[in-house]
Amino acid sequence: MSLDSIIRLRRRRAWLLLAVVAALPGSVLARDLGSIAFAPCTLTSAASASAVEAQCGTLSVPENRAEPEGRHIDLAIAWVPAREDALPDPVFMLAGGPGQSARDGYPPLADAFSDTNKRRHIILLDQRGTGASNPLICKNAQGESAVMAEGTESPEVAAAFAERCRDELSERTDLRFYTTTDAIQDLDAVRTAIGAGQINLAGISYGTRVAQHYAARYPAHTRTVVLDSAVPNELILGSEHARNLEDSLDQQFARCTELPACADAFGNPREQLAAVLAQARNAPPVIRYRDAITGEWRSERLSEDRLVTLVRLFAYAPVAAAMLPLTLHDAAHDNPESLMALSQMIGAQLSEQIMHGMQLSVMCSEDVPSLAANAADDDTLLGSALVAFLKAQCSVWPHDPAPESFHAPLQSDLPILVLAGEFDPVTPVRYGEQIANGLSNGRLLILRGQGHNVIPAGCMPKLMARFIDAADAKALDATCLATLPYAPPFTGYFGWEP
Repeated sequence: MSLDSIIRLRRRRAWLLLAVVAALPGSVLARDLGSIAFAPCTLTSAASASAVEAQCGTLSVPENRAEPEGRHIDLAIAWVPAREDALPDPVFMLAGGPGQSARDGYPPLADAFSDTNKRRHIILLDQRGTGASNPLICKNAQGESAVMAEGTESPEVAAAFAERCRDELSERTDLRFYTTTDAIQDLDAVRTAIGAGQINLAGISYGTRVAQHYAARYPAHTRTVVLDSAVPNELILGSEHARNLEDSLDQQFARCTELPACADAFGNPREQLAAVLAQARNAPPVIRYRDAITGEWRSERLSEDRLVTLVRLFAYAPVAAAMLPLTLHDAAHDNPESLMALSQMIGAQLSEQIMHGMQLSVMCSEDVPSLAANAADDDTLLGSALVAFLKAQCSVWPHDPAPESFHAPLQSDLPILVLAGEFDPVTPVRYGEQIANGLSNGRLLILRGQGHNVIPAGCMPKLMARFIDAADAKALDATCLATLPYAPPFTGYFGWEP
């Protein structure tokens, strides 16, 4: 048989196999986990080029559990099956925000969960109000997803934005029932439905609040807990954002001033930031730049809001923050195009990831009633405007008070591993220390040179898998974390110094 004949025969067989599979009923490809029917799906994220093959399903729950016969919502769930024979206790990854989707947030972290996923299913529940679980999306006047009022010129503008979103969402949703307290009941309903007696929790940022409250309410169903970039229950979200960012920037900018190659090229990054900030406040220039995603040319103003958002989000990841001395220096010396392109790219990704309506439902119930402006924040990059904006929005957003004991610190004898990044600009090391004080079987690991969300760093994925296997934080050998390197500042657009 000739080579051409062999190729044609193999092609016919391949097409025949595809035709047979296409003709199969969908139920053949479906899989059940407990009482939930799943079907194949692919998880993707705007923040990553990665895609994850999974199984997707839904669970219907009452929106208001006090009215079980009333309106229901479908909780969107993804199941990443274990690669080998699965152990009976799956891992739930709990996303941050508040307002992020677990299903959307998983693809960039899939490699970090690979060791854990070997023998355990990964369950990704979009918290109610996020992702595909009745998403509470707020849009600006242009019909685009938005995290804050367009321009945030004043608290009045912020309140008007919230009112428009409230009126639109209230036609199909009771916004009072999208809080952390509601979320942990959903989480336990999913646990019951998939038939898991115990589960392991891996919370990230705001997800650590959900994890702590679940562990406190359902300790018998909680096997282990990982708290990555943890939020103490006592913390009022938003109360320390400004000061935490300043502390992180001081630490990260010091890396430049201590390295001659960076200091000689760019001077003091704090001074460069002050110069660009003054321009953005007093006479924001119109900048022509190339869109980092589409390649198209744009012309927009470099506003104070855009600059602050860029600096804050880059501070989350020291590898990204390594670009700040370079881009701030260029912007301060009449070359702001790269800074503007980065700002546009980061802002677009953020608006797609955060469901601002859900964020307001959480914060207006749990945090904003106790939120107060701090005069010491007035001279910081973030300032105290966020407090005024949130209070204005919550004044028009439907919400009920959080349970009386909501902000009580976690006291637990469960195996709990707390992770903190040395340079974290939003949940600093002292937060992890505060939580660890109440854990008789817990442990804090501080990852040097790291920022926010540290599970993917260095050997941490293997350590997480070993901890979940052994359920013993104190016996974990974490000496491999000592090899974590610091990210040196960029000294040019081709990267670091050799």
